[in-house]
Amino acid sequence: MIRRAAALVLALTLNPTPLRAQDTVLTVNVPSADVHKGPSTVTPVIGHVSRGTVLPVSRNLGSWVKIDWPGAQDGSAYLHVTMGRIDPANADASATNVSAQASSVPATATTTIPPPTRTPVGEQAPRRQLNVTPVSHIFSVGGLVGSTSSLGATARAWRNNHLGIQFRFTRDAMTSDVAAGRVTSMQFEPGVVYALFDRVSDYFWIRPYVGSAVSLRHETLSVAPPVALTASDNGVGFRIFGGGELTFASMPRFGLSADLGYRRSPTPFPGFKAGPLTASIAGHWYIK
Repeated sequence: MIRRAAALVLALTLNPTPLRAQDTVLTVNVPSADVHKGPSTVTPVIGHVSRGTVLPVSRNLGSWVKIDWPGAQDGSAYLHVTMGRIDPANADASATNVSAQASSVPATATTTIPPPTRTPVGEQAPRRQLNVTPVSHIFSVGGLVGSTSSLGATARAWRNNHLGIQFRFTRDAMTSDVAAGRVTSMQFEPGVVYALFDRVSDYFWIRPYVGSAVSLRHETLSVAPPVALTASDNGVGFRIFGGGELTFASMPRFGLSADLGYRRSPTPFPGFKAGPLTASIAGHWYIK
């Protein structure tokens, strides 16, 4: 038994297996590739690499690759896969070894054997380059659900890395224990948002924000027969809020937001007053 173990150790020593055979590199094939802080183009650009640069890939995230970047705060950065070509790290070395072996085989006078065309064992075929345009996270549209059973549509646009604007259109209905009828409220809220900072990981990034908005309201009171009353009124209020947007690296176009806020608005119909605290969940799809 001991002799077999010694023979096995000797064989492994004389024929070492490459431990990094599955490692990959990204070869930049664009004039200048942006290096981002996180796996999303909405994160800051912290550097550039020129065409022909070969970068070892520490982790492949699908649409993004993670690389070592000494200038980054955590020593890592990200490139989109469309910025280059992903190949096995040992592709050049394997090709060199195959060429050297082929040149050392003596030629025969009668038969010429063509080199094999299949991929050598242990070597991965180069990954097919994806024709994908990186998401810029400039403009998005989506829908939202509010705490008062309100539904609506929303749009958000980032002017730069931190400052943005958003628009919300919502509809909700209220009933009262002290007054008859039902009030339907239509609201349009243009506002501004400011991102406080970015928390980026390999798989997602979160962006906390604060903001304020002007609330333009149109409310309609409807009372069922026998009273059969209908009245409407317009009003202007405001809302301040804070929340965060979560984006996954596997779905870079989709952002999930949740926020809490304080609202102040006029009450045109006695007995129908919306609560001052608001909460909503929104999903945004970045189309640009």
